[in-house]
Amino acid sequence: MINDGEALVMERHRVIVSGIGVVTPIGIGRETFWEGLLAGRNGISRITLFDPSQFRSQMAGEVKGFHAEQWIDRKLARRMDRFTHFALVAADLAMKDAGLDAFPFDGRRAGVIIGSGIGGTQALESAHAELLAKGPRSVGPLVVSRVLINTAACMVSITHGLKGPLSAPSVACSTGANAIGDAYRILERGDADIMLAGGAEASVSPLPFAGFCATRAMSARNDDPERASRPFDKNRDGFVMGEGAGVVVLEMLDHALKRNAPVYAELVGYGNTADAYHLTAPEPEGDGMVRAMREALRDADVAAPDIGYINAHGTSTILNDKTESAAVIKVFGDHARRLKISSIKSMIGHLLAAAGAVEFAATVLSVSTGRIPPTINYEQPDPDCPLDYVTQGAESIELGAAMSQSFGFGGGNACLVVKRYEKKRKQSSQATSLQKI
Repeated sequence: MINDGEALVMERHRVIVSGIGVVTPIGIGRETFWEGLLAGRNGISRITLFDPSQFRSQMAGEVKGFHAEQWIDRKLARRMDRFTHFALVAADLAMKDAGLDAFPFDGRRAGVIIGSGIGGTQALESAHAELLAKGPRSVGPLVVSRVLINTAACMVSITHGLKGPLSAPSVACSTGANAIGDAYRILERGDADIMLAGGAEASVSPLPFAGFCATRAMSARNDDPERASRPFDKNRDGFVMGEGAGVVVLEMLDHALKRNAPVYAELVGYGNTADAYHLTAPEPEGDGMVRAMREALRDADVAAPDIGYINAHGTSTILNDKTESAAVIKVFGDHARRLKISSIKSMIGHLLAAAGAVEFAATVLSVSTGRIPPTINYEQPDPDCPLDYVTQGAESIELGAAMSQSFGFGGGNACLVVKRYEKKRKQSSQATSLQKI
């Protein structure tokens, strides 16, 4: 850090993505997930985790066939809720993907930021039923640790000996993106060498599901679950809830190169804003979205025309898709019509706090491979959504930079910019000030 007489400035360390781990309704693990996205595979069906017959919405993107004991010690698994199971599996897959399972890294320089929006709802519902049926003495001591949102991050830290920065944000639907952005800042400052970051959610259970049904924000297309999530389509009628987890390994470039780590892409920009408007509806003019996109581009030192793809928040709700499209046009101008934009929520549903992390993983893979996953179920154009949403199957393009967007209940907005990795990166014309970070 130096003082140039006007502002404090600091060196910005380059940050890359060296590992990807996902647990999703279309597959567990990077390869299965990515193959499913490119094939337009649908992971949404009628709910099987509980009887949905009395609910307004009766479908979800469930992680089917998931048995925690196949991945985690049975005794340990019983002490945790499903969302923590998802986080542990995703983190383990990411560590292995990055080659960290066989590399003797310094745990004091490695941290974890994994958030959740709702936490251990299944554990909470079960304990509450016991309380009502048998009284307070029936509630065991593990209830608290199974319910707490930070349990996922803590268990990943404990399992892998990660003794650096530890945090568990909860910013509704932007949580996963916020976690990755916050981890990026830590690495950029040089405060750690490795960060595991992402989000986990397992709220396909009666209480939160009933609450979301009451908001009427979820689709009621129960007779055709596979076609219910239809981002940007004129006949969309709400989002479809999903579950799962996404965890990525972010790493300082110098550290990654020293151990010959895989390098999928470089994370170069993060924008984080608040609407300060409403608990569930986006600000009508998309002001917070616009500012988050612009801040991410400025932070990345990337011009708007250099972005070739946006992995959209694209929830399939009337307001979000309309507002997000308008915000993209405000930020990108004429270039917006040339952008490739898609929403993988059409295939996996809305994973709430895990959405931003899983979608960031997809964005990284797009930059790495030059392949854009489609938006499925798009049938009728909406004049309020006039952009190219990649509706005719996966596409191949030359892709130098992409953006992942997440916008949450309460007005939280997070955007991440990813670039194809190059040994020499163009330096910004101006030093980065602490005010910017």
